[in-house]
Amino acid sequence: MLHIVETHNRLSFSLLVEDMFALRARVFKDRLQWDVHVEDGKEIDVFDAADPLYILSVNDVTGRLEGSVRLLPTTGPNMLRDVFPVLLPDDLVVESPIIWESSRFCVEPDAARLGEGRIHRVTTELLCGLVEVGLRAGLSHIVSVYDARMARIFKASACPAEVIGTPTRIGRVMTYAGLFEISETLLQNIAATQPTRENAELRDDLPALRVA
Repeated sequence: MLHIVETHNRLSFSLLVEDMFALRARVFKDRLQWDVHVEDGKEIDVFDAADPLYILSVNDVTGRLEGSVRLLPTTGPNMLRDVFPVLLPDDLVVESPIIWESSRFCVEPDAARLGEGRIHRVTTELLCGLVEVGLRAGLSHIVSVYDARMARIFKASACPAEVIGTPTRIGRVMTYAGLFEISETLLQNIAATQPTRENAELRDDLPALRVA
């Protein structure tokens, strides 16, 4: 099940949001060894104060958070412009009310291991959720900064990206900036990589979005 969390309903999901920050610490700091700041077991950065939208994947049976991803409009603070401008040519700026940025895509490590050898259900659910949010918000594209690991996941999930700029090694990993065109076709293609009952009913689980 997906929950869409924005500023206006964040208090209703406060415990899940705290779980999300803890999950991000386990994934990005402990597992992937990224250079991120963790305090009190939680990974929180400046962009979490920029009025983001979160997509949270929660297990229907246990109520446990299993994955999450963050969305920010490119008209405000975002990671591509403010942290990774090196990925873009000097004359290229990605800034539009109909292009949002996704970041901090993560899946609970224990759940991910259960899906070894195929795209895990939570990954598919989150990717479908990103596209569905984009469709409901009237977006043309979602832009993202991602590493080679996520590039392989996108390819296996029938979620192709248009790489913009030049892939660059940042730290220990090759890093990309990519544009994903939002369409019903993309949503159907991602869902078809793992045709399950959860994915077939995914769209009905999403509430109406508050879009500025």
